[in-house]
Amino acid sequence: MENNSNMVTEDDNPLPPCTENLCSFFSIQILIPMTVISLVIMVAGIIGNTITILIIRTYKEMKTTTNFYLSSMAVSDIIILLCLPFDLYRLWMSNSWIFGGFLCKFLCLISEGCTYSTILHITALSIERYLAICFPLRAKVFITKRRVKMVIVLLWVVALLSAAPLYNLLENVKMNYTDTWECTYTRYAIESGLLNIMMWVTTVYFFCPMLCLVVLYGFIGKKLWKSKNTLRGPNAENREKCHRQTVKILVVVVLSFIICWLPFHIGRIIYTNTKDYQMMKLSQYFNLVAMQLFYLSASINPILYNLISKKYRTGAYKLLRLGRLDERAYNVIKDETGGHTEISTCIQKDYITHI
Repeated sequence: MENNSNMVTEDDNPLPPCTENLCSFFSIQILIPMTVISLVIMVAGIIGNTITILIIRTYKEMKTTTNFYLSSMAVSDIIILLCLPFDLYRLWMSNSWIFGGFLCKFLCLISEGCTYSTILHITALSIERYLAICFPLRAKVFITKRRVKMVIVLLWVVALLSAAPLYNLLENVKMNYTDTWECTYTRYAIESGLLNIMMWVTTVYFFCPMLCLVVLYGFIGKKLWKSKNTLRGPNAENREKCHRQTVKILVVVVLSFIICWLPFHIGRIIYTNTKDYQMMKLSQYFNLVAMQLFYLSASINPILYNLISKKYRTGAYKLLRLGRLDERAYNVIKDETGGHTEISTCIQKDYITHI
């Protein structure tokens, strides 16, 4: 890529000068609000995911197979959010890395590994929801806590092994004619094409799970639509309402996954195919927005749980002691699904009624 300073014209916004406190592609007017937004996302996400873990670990009634996935995802999301300050540092001081070679490599490894882990957890959880809703009786026998714990361990192992090659593709090198260091990809990684291979691996990690989500939730929606026409009895109206709510939940899950993760992977594709200054400029601004959505995906899950699950809300209120729980509210947290989600509960009742 050509030197940026030779490609700046009168129509281009000049890059901010490098100082002791700033050496970034972006102006200070962009960096400050982006930093504030990022820090808010990080704090909210860490608090929300920590509450999720505490709720599931504290209350026996919340220790279901679905919540095991959610708890493991919360751990992954917290680790991802803890890496955010280092990305903020890169925004402000893009040409200076002061944290040494080990953190240069390790942060990329752990962030990428946790990203893969979260995606795999979402996919596994979606498969469980599909089985619980479409085959509730079989799922009740097949999906056990012991098996789910084994699956979670396997997901983490696969995720970390998939990200492991990145550790050797990065290095901390001294910049020419300066005393600063930069965390960057090795020349061998770029020239050998390994970097492009790893970028495509991350892309596959997104598009394959996305396709899986669309297909699985399509089958779930079809199942709910068919069961709608067979509802009978005094509780038919309530069950139909439950079905409508389930469809809304599934739509939110898929849309939030696509909206938060798609720009991140598009940005990587743009970055690996950057050939000139204009493309580089587009890549930088696009990835700035994609970064916010990427970290938002790690903090938004507790919000979705709170909006969707009465059990989660009740557990949070009880944990934080935000009010006195009446008997009805307390009973909400009790697990009546034998380890499945609230979504599957109404489907199981209908299914058992009509077999």
